[in-house]
Amino acid sequence: MRLQPQANRLGMLLLSTVLSGCGSLTALSEVGKPPAMSPITDPTLDPKYRPLTMPMPAVQSTAPQANALWRNGSRAFFKDQRAALVGDIVTVLVNITDSGDFKNGSTTTRTSGQSMGLPNFFGLENAIPHIVGNSASAANLVTSNGTNNNAGTGELKRNETVQLRLAGVITQVLPNGNLVVAARQEVRMNSELRELLVSGVIRPQDIAGDNTVAHDRMAEARIAYGGRGQLTEVQTARWGQQVLDALLPF
Repeated sequence: MRLQPQANRLGMLLLSTVLSGCGSLTALSEVGKPPAMSPITDPTLDPKYRPLTMPMPAVQSTAPQANALWRNGSRAFFKDQRAALVGDIVTVLVNITDSGDFKNGSTTTRTSGQSMGLPNFFGLENAIPHIVGNSASAANLVTSNGTNNNAGTGELKRNETVQLRLAGVITQVLPNGNLVVAARQEVRMNSELRELLVSGVIRPQDIAGDNTVAHDRMAEARIAYGGRGQLTEVQTARWGQQVLDALLPF
């Protein structure tokens, strides 16, 4: 019987360890070591990778021209050295400078009053004091008034700046010639690992001569800048606090 309390405490300890999830296990495995960098892999082999489908124009066939060196659909007379095929590398230039300042204010005021009476009602008005008391008056039976005041103020300020160059790989060539690009980079400094992720769809003609493309020329762009490590762990709320924040209604 004395072992029962100890068994309960051991069970609670094991349960809390299991509930902590993979994050705690990963943190324990990296104690005394910097965050491990992920190996270089083929983006198309990722279980979450899905080929992209987009609306495409109708296919137009071009007839070959006799005795002509120019081929219809070519972007240049000589061979284009810019990225164009699956596996080619293109550099994405990300330059985001975003700022916003929103301020809203509202004020509402309402005052209302009502009065109702029965000065004359087939002679029955004289019976009202006998029913509800001598203080009642048939000329002023019900009087109501109300006042409602509401004032609200909201303000939002945002300032974001992200500047980086990231080399990506063409993972898919769409039927209309557009290119699907996926870029990923990891930088480790001491015990902090920074992860950069960029993906989207670009047009071949938007690729500059130095094989770069601006992020604002990228459709369906997905840009992520984050990381993990000791500093990130300190700045992130513990999983228990996150659970309480999500469940507590106050």
